[in-house]
Amino acid sequence: MIRKIVVGSIAFALLLLIAFYFFAQSQKPTYKGTVELPGLTSEVEVYFDEFGVPHIYAEKESDAYLALGYVHAQDRLWQMELVRRIAAGRLSELFGPDLVETDKFFRGLGIEYASAKAMQKLDTTSNAYLLSQAYLDGINRFIESGRTPIEFRLLGIDKETYNLNDIYNVFGYMSFGFAQAQKTDPLLSHLQEKLGGEYIADLDVNIDPRTTLIKNARRPGALAQNMIGAMDGILEKSPIPPFIGSNSWVVGPDKTKNKQVIFANDPHIGFAQPAVWYQAHVVTPNYEMYGFHLALTPFPLLAHNRNYAYGMTMLENDDLDFYHEPQEAEFEIREEVIKVKGEDDVKFTVRSGKHGPVMNDLVQTISREEPVAMDWIYTRLENEMLQVSYEISHAGSLTEFRDGVSKIHAPGLNIMYGDAKGNIAWFGAAQLYSRAEGVHSKFILDGADPTQDHLMFLDFDQNPQAINPRWDYVYSANNQPEEVDGRLYPGYYLPEDRAKKIVELLEARDDFAQKDVEQMIYNVESSNSAELASIVLRNMSLVKMSDLEKEAIEVLKGWDGSYRKKDIAPTIYFTLIYNILENTFKDEMGEEAFDQFIKAHLSKRQIAKQIQMLKSVWWDDISTEEVKENREEIFTRSLHEAIATLEDKYGKDLKDWKWAKAAQVTHKHTFDKSGLLRSFFNVGPFSTHGGNEVINNQLFQINGSGSFEITAGPSTRRVIDFSNVENACAILPTGQSGNVFSKHYDDQAQKYLDGEFVKMMLNEQEIKASEDKLTLKP
Repeated sequence: MIRKIVVGSIAFALLLLIAFYFFAQSQKPTYKGTVELPGLTSEVEVYFDEFGVPHIYAEKESDAYLALGYVHAQDRLWQMELVRRIAAGRLSELFGPDLVETDKFFRGLGIEYASAKAMQKLDTTSNAYLLSQAYLDGINRFIESGRTPIEFRLLGIDKETYNLNDIYNVFGYMSFGFAQAQKTDPLLSHLQEKLGGEYIADLDVNIDPRTTLIKNARRPGALAQNMIGAMDGILEKSPIPPFIGSNSWVVGPDKTKNKQVIFANDPHIGFAQPAVWYQAHVVTPNYEMYGFHLALTPFPLLAHNRNYAYGMTMLENDDLDFYHEPQEAEFEIREEVIKVKGEDDVKFTVRSGKHGPVMNDLVQTISREEPVAMDWIYTRLENEMLQVSYEISHAGSLTEFRDGVSKIHAPGLNIMYGDAKGNIAWFGAAQLYSRAEGVHSKFILDGADPTQDHLMFLDFDQNPQAINPRWDYVYSANNQPEEVDGRLYPGYYLPEDRAKKIVELLEARDDFAQKDVEQMIYNVESSNSAELASIVLRNMSLVKMSDLEKEAIEVLKGWDGSYRKKDIAPTIYFTLIYNILENTFKDEMGEEAFDQFIKAHLSKRQIAKQIQMLKSVWWDDISTEEVKENREEIFTRSLHEAIATLEDKYGKDLKDWKWAKAAQVTHKHTFDKSGLLRSFFNVGPFSTHGGNEVINNQLFQINGSGSFEITAGPSTRRVIDFSNVENACAILPTGQSGNVFSKHYDDQAQKYLDGEFVKMMLNEQEIKASEDKLTLKP
């Protein structure tokens, strides 16, 4: 009897495995064969290369874009579904009540209303419109006839067709993801109210003009306290990764070995599975572009061909303000309804005035007694991002490219350019503006004071930019641009660390080759960390150090600032730095404000400034009333605490404190919180080289635990040498496909970790040698 049960169990298990195998085979994307695709005017050939990148050959551009939509959807339909729902406030329909607050927030921002206004002004005869519709038709053809992704089946949801509004909503979410004001302005307003100007003066609120700048050739009270972290907490629940930072540089002909431009770009975005970008190569008799597409974007935001290359980083300019509105302010009222999976609909009211939507209606933790509105340039002005993305991907010259870039109003972007004629350029692209003298937009403003809401919009010619500068390179790393017309533009810029290292390496030689730039984009040596560690060690008491603490000090003394997997020093350094920040700021700020401070760009800039300040009002620990601490005491206490933490976590042998163990990354799927599905859909965990604010920027939230979960980093690395453009290269963090059953789901993951690249193929003969050919017929 027992034997029969065992045999039966084994047979049942085998049947399940066989059934799963055939199911998995049926779910894979179609990379070869013939598919009828209604809407085509002629046959389209799609060759998938070794890593699943489609190379689309068509006689007409409209057919190429229809095919692009189809193949993009078969690899990324689930990602498309998520990204279109977030700006529209429709995630609760999929995931239930946990996402209601996120949906309320985004629904209230008015992104969909801004999209509708923009679409009313679209020229329906323009190429941008017609090709976008062709792309959407391709997606919808796949929805009609293609395989249903497993995520839809597991959640029990139906597929819905897509329209132009969904594309605009993607641009809206991308724009808000760049905004840092929601993390910083309420915090600074709260600290100003609670602590006063003396404390604010010691914070790095304004950029120090002595640090590395991008070279340029041309009252709130309790309200602010309630807002601290509120919106950040909502965004943390989002299943779509945020846009964070980036590097890019373009080296001019006089600084390269082969006297041709070399272009490099690695936008930094939150890690997720699937990866953010989808690569595609489109070829017609009159057009060719190898591009990187966000979900639901027909025109690539990063791209190149044989003539030019372009990319972007985040400008980090200030384009979002909060206003404390008077009680008598007039508002427009609209009613919203959110559908919630498994529960009743949620109804709520949104008030909106001249400064935008009232945040009290959208964020539960903000008191309703004092209205605070959010004024955002993205929803205030006309959105032309669809036309912009078309124009920059179809530019016939640097002049045409600049004209397209000049239409960007939000999000603020550093747009990078290089071409085969030897031109290089950087444009700070955004609708910049100036304010009345004395108005500080990094605090919550007074909505009743007309001088505080008067914006004087600047012409694009006044934006920071550089075209073929005499120093023969351009770069951006989310740092502050130099002055223009005697003005440093306000923003939420990152510290100089990456920028300083990029400039240091670019200035060092005039014979760059592609391999040199490939190595540079993977560089993990900090320009500042070793020196900051040295300052800390020189200014602490070494009298009562244990043997383990002395050993750790020697490791820091011998450190070159690199974040390699084999290194021990980064584990000590970041744990020490967190303790310094906590011991310096938490007593005055309070736990909630300190937590928000740590998450904002402000804290990253503050590290270097604070460590170098001999005297600061922040050094005193106000919880010890009878003692007034100084810098030495804070440094010494912090080292003791850091080493105690690491000893408790990893033991007494420093060989067990290596960065490989302390810093790890997992590319998380939407189903990461579903225990049984996590390991099936996630990619990782991995140890990796890199860390915060080095060129290979592997970002983590600094903390005092001694363990650092990397959550963001280069979303791709691209290097294009115009002396050898057919061997331009790139890499994705995981793979090209979002289909878990595809062979291209994670086939780039290890190469990415190791700093390797994959060829971005342009040679037609090489491309057409692929065995994976999909023919699309009318």
